[in-house]
Amino acid sequence: MSKQVLIAGAGVGGLAAAVASARAGWQPRVFEQAGSFTEAGAGIQLGPNATRLLEAWGLGPALEQVAAFPLRLAVRSAGSGEVLAQLPLGPSALERYGAPYATLHRADLHRLLLGGAQAAGAELLVDARIDRARETADGVLVSLAGAAQEIEGDALVGADGLWSSVRQQFWADGAPAPTGHLAYRALLAQRDLPAHLRSDEVAVWLGPRLHVVTYPVHRGEWLNVVAIVHGSATGDLQPWDLAAAGADLQQALGVTCTTLQDLVRAAPAWRLWVLHARPPLQGGQAMARGRVALVGDAAHPMRPYLAQGAGMAIEDAQELGRCLAMAADQIADVPTVLRRYALNRWERCARVQRQAERNGRIFHATGPVQWGRDLSLRLLGERLLDQPWLYR
Repeated sequence: MSKQVLIAGAGVGGLAAAVASARAGWQPRVFEQAGSFTEAGAGIQLGPNATRLLEAWGLGPALEQVAAFPLRLAVRSAGSGEVLAQLPLGPSALERYGAPYATLHRADLHRLLLGGAQAAGAELLVDARIDRARETADGVLVSLAGAAQEIEGDALVGADGLWSSVRQQFWADGAPAPTGHLAYRALLAQRDLPAHLRSDEVAVWLGPRLHVVTYPVHRGEWLNVVAIVHGSATGDLQPWDLAAAGADLQQALGVTCTTLQDLVRAAPAWRLWVLHARPPLQGGQAMARGRVALVGDAAHPMRPYLAQGAGMAIEDAQELGRCLAMAADQIADVPTVLRRYALNRWERCARVQRQAERNGRIFHATGPVQWGRDLSLRLLGERLLDQPWLYR
């Protein structure tokens, strides 16, 4: 009989884990607390490190149907609009890394992975919130809200995001901390925009204590805009899709170039995301213990300044599946393979967390540091922007 892996959460990490564990010979059972398999949010960037895994899982054709493949990354001054540096993407990224650099709507990625999980035979349940979980001598038991009976499996994967219930039950290490940054997000239909605002590139606009990222999604039909500024919010900080006012964003952006001001005014609505994070991982014990493992934001939430949150979740899933295959083949027991998964992942994830945090400081620099950053970008350009250690 196949071993069963119980997966808490049906976001990007949970569905990717379902695909990878099914490929490893396990039977995945995914428990989603929402009433349907839907994904909110806006855009996502996937580097070649992630898209090559989707292609290996047979999801490359589905990705081509929904994604955009930007021609370049351009770093600009938020004040003047000047291009400080650029990195070719499109065919150049494919040639350098053997896989494309893609941008897409989060809901499109979610549907793509959902289809992959269904095709792989995963059992998918909605309205299924895991209230309690416990480990036994030879398995794990979970209790769903409103259900009397426990459900048994051979392993439990916490893919339940930033505010992971699985993490709190087994690690009990407190909540993630606010970073002091706010992300304003909007989607604009490119057909409705004047020509000077339409884009087929990833653009990063750098300014004092702020930056703005724009890129095409949904086959290039929409433009995703994310503006990250310093600030705090009150009330319930857990939802990541709060309503926001464009006037607040305009005030936070201050004196910026005409293009950015026009983009803010062109957005029909803004949503707000209060950024939270955890310190970089310190060891494998933070990602697995016993028969319980964490993937994605449940394990290593990171600041979005390297565009690798979804990519790291997909990488986690691939390595998790590779290790689970050893247990399916009875090469090692479940706790051993989950420990190996964590040991193989934590250092890379920690490096990405540290680099993302560093990027945030560089992006938002002021004074002499800002001047030095801009000079370095002008002089070194592509050598600064390319990330072979990450994309290969």
